[in-house]
Amino acid sequence: MSQLPRARRVLAGFTLVELMIAVAIMAILASLAWPALQQFVQKSRRSDGMAAVSKIMQAQERWRANNPSYQGTLAELPGAQSATSPDRHYDLSVVDGSASAAGYIVRATVRSGSPQSGDSTCQVLQVTVNGGNITYSSRSGTGANAAPDPCWVR
Repeated sequence: MSQLPRARRVLAGFTLVELMIAVAIMAILASLAWPALQQFVQKSRRSDGMAAVSKIMQAQERWRANNPSYQGTLAELPGAQSATSPDRHYDLSVVDGSASAAGYIVRATVRSGSPQSGDSTCQVLQVTVNGGNITYSSRSGTGANAAPDPCWVR
């Protein structure tokens, strides 16, 4: 009796070595992409501070339309929100002594303990209104950012 040829088993799938190589490649790609992702997240959180500063500017203009000078504190400014931004990433303030009939300075400072505190480039967002001119500026952990300002991108 003749013997039938044995059917060869066809193996499908990956070997352990191939799987480990694929995992290593994915880990390298993820380690390269993570810092870029963090920068984009921090940049998106800046909009929280920018929106809060814009709201204060609008409230100041409404106040000034009916009064001889701008308001010196947030507490006495009708229509302004609390001293923190809506998503609680920034503390808001009108700089002491800056409010006058000609202008004011508003600051949004990163809150300690906020995930935004890792944004070393834009620790303070500031808007200066003086005689109808608006100046946008920011400060990093080491000092004022040079022009063009990296935080107020338009």
